[in-house]
Amino acid sequence: MALLTPISSSYLPRLYSQLAAHDAVAEIKSRICLSNASSLLQRGLTFKAGFPSHLERRESYNFKVSASVTTDVSTLEAPVKSPIVKGDTWSIHKFGGTCVGTAQRIQNVANIVMEDGSERKLVVVSAMSKVTDMMYDLIEKAQSRDDSYELALDAVYEKHKLTAVELLDGVELASFLSTLTRDINNLKAMLCAIYIAGHGTESFSAFVAGHGELWSAQILSAVLRKGGIECTWMDTRDVLIVTPAGSNQVDPDYEESEQRLDNWLLKNPSKVVVATGFIASTPQNIPTTLKRDGSDFSAAIMGALFRARQVTIWTDVDGVYSADPRKVSEAVVLDTLSYQEAWEMSYFGANVLHPRTIIPVMQYDIPIVIRNIFNLSAPGTKICRAPFIEKEEKQKLVAYVKGFATIDNLALVNVEGTGMAGVPGTASAIFAAVKDVGANVIMISQASSEHSVCFAVPEKEVKAVAKALEARFRQALSAGRLSQVAVIPNCSILAAVGQKMASTPGVSATLFNALAKANINVRAIAQGSSEYNITVVIKREDCVRALKAVHSRFYLSKTSIAVGIIGPGLIGATLLNQLRDQAAVLKEKSKTDLRVMGIIGTNKMLLSDTGIDLSNWKELQKEKGEKADLEKFVHHVHGSHFIPNTVLVDCTSSTEVADHYHDWLHTGIHVITPNKKANSGPLDKYLKLRALQRQSFTHYFYEATVGAGLPIMHTLRDLLQTGDKIIRIEGIFSGTLSYIFNSFVDTRSFSEVVMEAKAAGYTEPDPRDDLAGTDVARKVIILARECGLNLELSDIPVQSLVPDPLKETASVDDFMQQLPSFDSDIAAKRQAAEDAGEVLRYVGVVDVTNQKGVVELRRYKKQHPFAQLSGSDNIIAFTTERYNKQPLIVRGPGAGAEVTAGGVFSDLLRLASNLGAPSC
Repeated sequence: MALLTPISSSYLPRLYSQLAAHDAVAEIKSRICLSNASSLLQRGLTFKAGFPSHLERRESYNFKVSASVTTDVSTLEAPVKSPIVKGDTWSIHKFGGTCVGTAQRIQNVANIVMEDGSERKLVVVSAMSKVTDMMYDLIEKAQSRDDSYELALDAVYEKHKLTAVELLDGVELASFLSTLTRDINNLKAMLCAIYIAGHGTESFSAFVAGHGELWSAQILSAVLRKGGIECTWMDTRDVLIVTPAGSNQVDPDYEESEQRLDNWLLKNPSKVVVATGFIASTPQNIPTTLKRDGSDFSAAIMGALFRARQVTIWTDVDGVYSADPRKVSEAVVLDTLSYQEAWEMSYFGANVLHPRTIIPVMQYDIPIVIRNIFNLSAPGTKICRAPFIEKEEKQKLVAYVKGFATIDNLALVNVEGTGMAGVPGTASAIFAAVKDVGANVIMISQASSEHSVCFAVPEKEVKAVAKALEARFRQALSAGRLSQVAVIPNCSILAAVGQKMASTPGVSATLFNALAKANINVRAIAQGSSEYNITVVIKREDCVRALKAVHSRFYLSKTSIAVGIIGPGLIGATLLNQLRDQAAVLKEKSKTDLRVMGIIGTNKMLLSDTGIDLSNWKELQKEKGEKADLEKFVHHVHGSHFIPNTVLVDCTSSTEVADHYHDWLHTGIHVITPNKKANSGPLDKYLKLRALQRQSFTHYFYEATVGAGLPIMHTLRDLLQTGDKIIRIEGIFSGTLSYIFNSFVDTRSFSEVVMEAKAAGYTEPDPRDDLAGTDVARKVIILARECGLNLELSDIPVQSLVPDPLKETASVDDFMQQLPSFDSDIAAKRQAAEDAGEVLRYVGVVDVTNQKGVVELRRYKKQHPFAQLSGSDNIIAFTTERYNKQPLIVRGPGAGAEVTAGGVFSDLLRLASNLGAPSC
């Protein structure tokens, strides 16, 4: 069992004076509060590890052999192998505070160590969870002369005592509790001194704070011995020597540390060693630390000193993620990272690794593996020298872009002026001024014209930086050589990290295209020649959306779209069924991922963070649906998930919903709809909507507003964009009225055909909505406006087929009962047409030449294409300069939920293929 061997009390004044002199603090005499501190600061380099008798004999034997090899080899009977063993027989494990946070977790750690088949193992441990914070809090309380530091220290004692009692028994328990009690008494004496002086030096703080690691190492080593493992523990202050490096960092002295490690191994030849993380000593043997989060660094240094086979860092996550999983829910665990990639990721905020952890192991090609102690089935992430990329992987952008990271709360400082160009020393003067105020420059970007230099600093430091620059360049600013020192607050950095990605064609274009699709503006760009990262500065409020956008582009499907369905009625429900049947095929074959994140009806809405299961969305809406709230619905679909591209599909006929289109487009939400109200509504609103659409990267598609599933709008748009001139558009736009007049033949009465159409579901619940012609007029207005005619709905004369006396009839039933009495009027028109060899058709006409439109009942020769229709088919004829003698005709089903939903689905696919290009 490992025990601290007390040193004589005469050593105490010497070590105490050494600490005081080292820190140049006010003299604190050893007589102050030291009556109970006979063993205070019992270490320096005189700490020893005591072992059971059989280990002591081995230690003595090993020492003699080591000494004997310095004599004449010829006098020895046989060569004696050095007891110092290093190399790939050693594996290093590091367990953080969370891993050893409770007695049960310490036991779990012991089990992992015992199950590791490595011949030799070094286990680096942190203090128990929150203990380091508790130790620093003790120092703060003592310095503030807060008497509660004693109670806080008692809490530290109780925490470790209870843990030991739960894990240990017999001699091991008694030994640890004796050590713990002695340490606590020593700490009380030191904290009392700090309390009286009102000040504690950095070395005192390091000494106090490091006790958490000492205790956890001793507990774990005792647990391993209890489990039958021959084990000792190492106080790394006896081995690891570091020197201050400024900026709250230290540099290891590898040569001195290796000598001390060799001496330690000669005295402690155990194959399993539990070592303290975080703590070390200075060359003057003063206690110090590797600073916060330094236990990873300890493990890496030990890995280098031992020339270990592998360093495994155990934590509470499955490995290094492609992005922060708290911000991007579909972030993936990376299988491998190169040392350089891991360095970049840690610098830009990936919290799995201490930024300096990679440096010690690189020179010996020692891999680091990140594992999850709470999920042993996860293989983790291996960090090693860059692997060879197979030929088939070279075409995959994801092979080059490993991950994305962000840094928030930054400000961008821009120094610009014509007097900077070609003037040596300007940049040096800028950054000298920044250095003088102690600010940390995160990123630098300079245009090749030398007209400006911009750089990012933490927002809390930007005022001091701006003030220093204005003072330094006051004369240049006054003379006009510099135009301004501008500060842009509320910024974030987004970094894309990957091995040689910058030399791979298409990576940068893909990155910036993804940002453009998400409507993200880039304020500054930096790319190092090392080719390991591309860094952009963006608005802070855009940071998460930008991270989701680039991650989605590289790690999900080529195009991922969050879909919100408004109005799950006949058309909306049919669309959802079509999406259900086709989504997997689209994702696999065309890399298009359409995720329905929300469905809202008149009374209820269903929301999901990852995508609604469309196989049972109706049941889910009944069970989990909440009260409909359009504003909350839009916010959820657009902002509360991992997909950056959002589209709202309005399957209603509501004017109220259509009135929101402008605001949605303005906030970067795409809109697709078969709802005619927006495009046929007030002209000023329509023009405002289209102007916004053309100015942004936000799309507004409405193919199904005119021809349901027929490509009417698409055909018209292609004609116009290719320079053709539209003369006239004429068509049968109503599937209902097409069915009625195709069936209104021979001796059948008009009312009979209307009743049949209603029974078959071709008409609206009130057939007057179809017979009035308003729906056709809206389609005519939409086409007219697409052709550039600024017409209002009221400008279109409409011939209604509803008899005047029945327009005010109260109910549908009354209308249907009275309609037969008006059959004779329209029957006479049919007879007149038949006598002339013609048929009746209800059409809409856009006369572009004369800038007008009309909706009316017309007669056509039986040979005319309009007379050849059957069922509910629509037909539209485009007469243009190119198609003058023979109009371009589009014909097909123009009514029904299936074809209308199909038209909307077509727009969804068009959106997927057009994201990133200005809408037209």
